[in-house]
Amino acid sequence: MRKVLTVVGARPQFIKAAPVSSALKKAGCEEILVHTGQHFDASMSDIFFEELDLAPPAHHLAINSLSHGAMTGRMLEAIEGLLLEERPDCVLVYGDTNSTLAGALAAAKLDIPVAHVEAGLRSFNRKMPEEINRVATDHLSAHLYCPTATAVRNLANEGVTAGVHQVGDVMYDATLFTLRRAETRSTILQRFGLEPGQYAVATIHRAENTDDPERLKRVMAFLQSASRERPIVMPLHPRTAKKLGEARDYPGIRMVEPLGYLDMTLLVNRSASVFTDSGG
Repeated sequence: MRKVLTVVGARPQFIKAAPVSSALKKAGCEEILVHTGQHFDASMSDIFFEELDLAPPAHHLAINSLSHGAMTGRMLEAIEGLLLEERPDCVLVYGDTNSTLAGALAAAKLDIPVAHVEAGLRSFNRKMPEEINRVATDHLSAHLYCPTATAVRNLANEGVTAGVHQVGDVMYDATLFTLRRAETRSTILQRFGLEPGQYAVATIHRAENTDDPERLKRVMAFLQSASRERPIVMPLHPRTAKKLGEARDYPGIRMVEPLGYLDMTLLVNRSASVFTDSGG
């Protein structure tokens, strides 16, 4: 039986892991799930494991609320220790977070093959920490699972052609899987008093948008303008909530706590439009 050690840490990765973990189980693989703790509160972490029927992590590193360098460094050290202990055949990472890069670095330095789901995605903006994580992880990986032909071309343009596979978008698999559950389990529209097609959804969390006060001000001004056409529901990422502070007087924009994936899936599916800076 092949042993796969999977590194996750942020809510998009929990979502992506659900269908892949199910497939690994069906294929007879042993999966060791490691949660770095990058997203750590119940609304950003625990609820996803519950709603998506993910097995509890075998290891929880509880590393969070640090600078990019400190967080990645501590994750790298901790994951290296787990790899020496678990001796997996492969390390599986998702997306573009600090957890992704730390898992890939730790495995590559121990000569353990890295498999990267969502390989080849590029914004071509090196000011984004996520772009640095994507590029570095792809160049460390032995198995690169690309969602699109464009992602395959991006890798080829960087000289990466070995081990590249176009497999489709894992988020599409996750969405189909989750929407069926959401339609029978979520009561988000009733709780918020919403009618299908009569509202919009917004999410803002990228550091380049939240950490620049002027840019955040412009983003919120745009959303305020858009809300005149139809009301906007805006689940607040902890970073965005912190940056906005008490300055949340935006008529037409309903700011709410982060939502579970079932609620968020149905909320988006029934909305008229979505405004987001999220890649996931």
